[in-house]
Amino acid sequence: MARYRLSQAAKEDLIRIHHYGVRNFGMIQADKYFNSFFICFETIAERPYSFEAVEHIKKGYRRCLCGSDNIYFKIIGEDVEIMAVVGSQDVGQIL
Repeated sequence: MARYRLSQAAKEDLIRIHHYGVRNFGMIQADKYFNSFFICFETIAERPYSFEAVEHIKKGYRRCLCGSDNIYFKIIGEDVEIMAVVGSQDVGQIL
């Protein structure tokens, strides 16, 4: 089974997203949404080439939509590195 790892930026994105969810939707909904990312990460790791390449955003990056956020990742050997998790309005933040 392929593996994934989170960059420091992606970890910070997840914390930011969870805090936003708690403030706006409550702890239960925020936790549910937060946990959905890890399901997406596993899916990405299992079949990374099935997701859209976004070379126009950053060389070597691919994207997976998870809820209302985009997961940006790179394939490194047989592993996947999750680089950023951002809303479509914040795509410039990963450049």
